[in-house]
Amino acid sequence: MIGSFIIGTAIFGYATWALVKFINKSKKGKCAACDLEKSCSSQSQCGSPIK
Repeated sequence: MIGSFIIGTAIFGYATWALVKFINKSKKGKCAACDLEKSCSSQSQCGSPIK
């Protein structure tokens, strides 16, 4: 019983953490949220609309 509670809490906690992380990244925008932001060679494409 206590094991089920611990496992359920861990799963729910991870899901909440992943959702918060996703929302925070999506608020930053396409290039700001990219892991390669500092070394990206396509910075000019980030501000322009898709053609």
